[in-house]
Amino acid sequence: MLRSILRAAAAAAAASRHQPYNRNPSPILSFTSNYSAKTTKSAVKKEPKKGKSKGDGKATDDPSASAAASDDSDAALFDDKSRARRLAAEENDHSLDVGPNGRPLFTSASSLSQLTRKDAGTYFKFNMEGLNEVLPEGLPLGMVKEFEDSMRSAVLVRQNFLDLRDNFRRVVDPSLLSPAGSKIRKQIVLDGPVNSGKSIALAMLVHWARDEGWLVFYVPSGRRWTHGGFFFKNAETGLWDTPVQAEDVLRDFLKYNETRLRQLPCQLSDPIPLGEGVGVGMKKGADSMMMPEGSTLYDLIDTGIKHTHAAVGVVVRLRKELSLVKDIPVLFAIDQYNNWFTFSEFEEPVTVRSTRPIHARELAMVKAFRSMMHDDMMVGAFSHSTAVGKLRQDLPDVPLGARVNFPRYNLDEAASVFHYYLRQRLIRREVFSEDAWKKVYYLSNGNGAEIRWLVPFMR
Repeated sequence: MLRSILRAAAAAAAASRHQPYNRNPSPILSFTSNYSAKTTKSAVKKEPKKGKSKGDGKATDDPSASAAASDDSDAALFDDKSRARRLAAEENDHSLDVGPNGRPLFTSASSLSQLTRKDAGTYFKFNMEGLNEVLPEGLPLGMVKEFEDSMRSAVLVRQNFLDLRDNFRRVVDPSLLSPAGSKIRKQIVLDGPVNSGKSIALAMLVHWARDEGWLVFYVPSGRRWTHGGFFFKNAETGLWDTPVQAEDVLRDFLKYNETRLRQLPCQLSDPIPLGEGVGVGMKKGADSMMMPEGSTLYDLIDTGIKHTHAAVGVVVRLRKELSLVKDIPVLFAIDQYNNWFTFSEFEEPVTVRSTRPIHARELAMVKAFRSMMHDDMMVGAFSHSTAVGKLRQDLPDVPLGARVNFPRYNLDEAASVFHYYLRQRLIRREVFSEDAWKKVYYLSNGNGAEIRWLVPFMR
């Protein structure tokens, strides 16, 4: 069984090196390109190489190879279209929605708030239009890939997510009963192996909190704060300003929260320090600016968007303002949080021929938001796919005990996953068996992305 899977996978990998990747969007799902959590390398099309004839040494085309590659590409295209048509035809056939041991494959809960422990191991269906509306900052790449490959916008309800959600629910409402031995945490760092679902769980937590009416500051890509764009050293603060990222952060925060921000007044009256603007240098004749009396948080953010010199200062001020909001719960949710504990992409010139790497803590925005040594609710998720490297257990600015392990699929969760992929025709019914899917599970070590890649090769 394992030998067959590996042989088929190796053959598929070899074939992919000689033909371009071709995927048509599913007629069931329609995705927008507004996610930026994590990025992938775009497929590079390679022209077929011309070979040389042994007889005369002249370069000749191989028509049979070109025809075979074209046939393979057409077959893959046909399979995707055929699978999408079948799934569309079976959409209302609920006799196929069967999970392990005859349990329902999909939960009947209509919102993340209604999920209970009984729903663990089932799939929750999202409406893509509603999902993009609640998470306009962008969806995690793992979630997008899951939706694309399965041709359905649904995710597995995991007990780990329910525990995370209920923890913050009890922070806001201490009267709720806590399971025996559980500890309520206001600050949590989700750690765990690559492809264990940390980013998806964080996005689901943000979705739930916004459904509950919370004000959520969501950063789907902490790496973007430390890579790309312009950077300038602010002589007044001694920190490095990144105005391009600052403007993007302010625009993202405004997308979902504009109505609520118009109702929240600014509570700080200190002047906002100005820095260099993008491509325009320092503002002449001024090193700070004041917000008019009676300004709201919306006015503050709008000022940072319209005035590039004030963008970084407004982001830093916003962090302080949000900690003073008491009328509604406020949650800070940072994905790729581990990128804030290592060096950024930026370098400071030291001599004519040498530079010094700038650490993330030296960036004004990162310094303002990185610390968890406060009383605010905050959750960060590590992303090992960004190649940051292993960090020490006791991190600066993070309380002891805040790091929580987020594991890969266990055997019970994997059973639901394989039945779901069977339902979505990623696995052929004639080859599906408990013995077969368990072999794939142990081969992948519970890695969700690897399971999704291996199941089409089950024999």
